[in-house]
Amino acid sequence: MTAPVLVACAHGTRNATGRRLVAELALAARAQRPGLVTTAAFVDVQPPTVADVVAGLTAEGRPAVVVPLLLSGGYHVHVDIARAVESAPGARAARPLGPDPRLVDVLHDRLLDAGADPGAPRTAVVLAAAGSSDRRSVADVERTAALLQQRWAGPVTIGYGSAARPAVPDAVAAARRAGADRVVLAAYLLAPGHFHDKLAAAGADAVTAPLLPDQRIAAVLLDRYDAALAPPPPA
Repeated sequence: MTAPVLVACAHGTRNATGRRLVAELALAARAQRPGLVTTAAFVDVQPPTVADVVAGLTAEGRPAVVVPLLLSGGYHVHVDIARAVESAPGARAARPLGPDPRLVDVLHDRLLDAGADPGAPRTAVVLAAAGSSDRRSVADVERTAALLQQRWAGPVTIGYGSAARPAVPDAVAAARRAGADRVVLAAYLLAPGHFHDKLAAAGADAVTAPLLPDQRIAAVLLDRYDAALAPPPPA
């Protein structure tokens, strides 16, 4: 039996490097799983839309699993992607990439690359997330921050780019008021784009690179695909 198509569904960006890295993530998943068919879809900014991709695969009689290339479960996961699959026979949605301990591993490595010291109690980390008005998304980001805090001596707090509060600059300022000698922004973003560009002006001492490229994220992507296809546990 042919495996369902993996529809890697990203937010979308006008940033050329961001587009390339997201495309390479799907290719990395294919390299780790030879024979798996993957295709791309987006919820904003760039075509093709996830609704169009799922509808096209359904018309061809091809089952699909939509894996959100998103780090938390907000509007795009629970509305855009959910609507795309709900009326498409043979299509189903996986959960987003985050939270996941492997993403925290990547965040930790990016912090080290930026020169941050995990053993310095006065080095504060602000986890910079895109933000969402959906409480489920906020909870996912909070879980990621809690996992990172387990590996960091200094305080780990959160700042958001939009919708949720506090905003990233406010979170940086709060960390300094709380006594931090150094504040580092951990960019909780898959790839470069509009939000990452704004982080340089947030007042931190350093900003990490986004999570991509990293083979561990491709492994998370495949795990989400597999979990969506697994039979439900017995009642």
